Amino acid sequence: MEAKRWSSFILLVLVVLGIWGVNPADAALSAAQCKVERRVGLNACKPVIYGKNPSPACCERVRVSHIECVCPVVTPKLAALVDLNRAIRLIEGCGRRVPRHYQCGSITTP
Repeated sequence: MEAKRWSSFILLVLVVLGIWGVNPADAALSAAQCKVERRVGLNACKPVIYGKNPSPACCERVRVSHIECVCPVVTPKLAALVDLNRAIRLIEGCGRRVPRHYQCGSITTP
């Protein structure tokens, strides 16, 4: 059960931050700004952990979150715990495009 809960948490992180979507280029964010962005997103999307659909506030966070704040904290091991098809459906359901073959959390992610 603990592994399932952990994978749900990782799914939440991926959904909240929309890891596959490409955000328009903004000025680079600091580590502190990224940390705040991740915290706000996790708080907005907490119900996703328990199998609920993302709320409008959660979807807003998915759409505006910066990929450069997420990919550095997603390891290949963590990404392997996630149901990627569900994550993609949730991200796209929030209105954020998921490019084919994008691999945040892989060794090849820039």
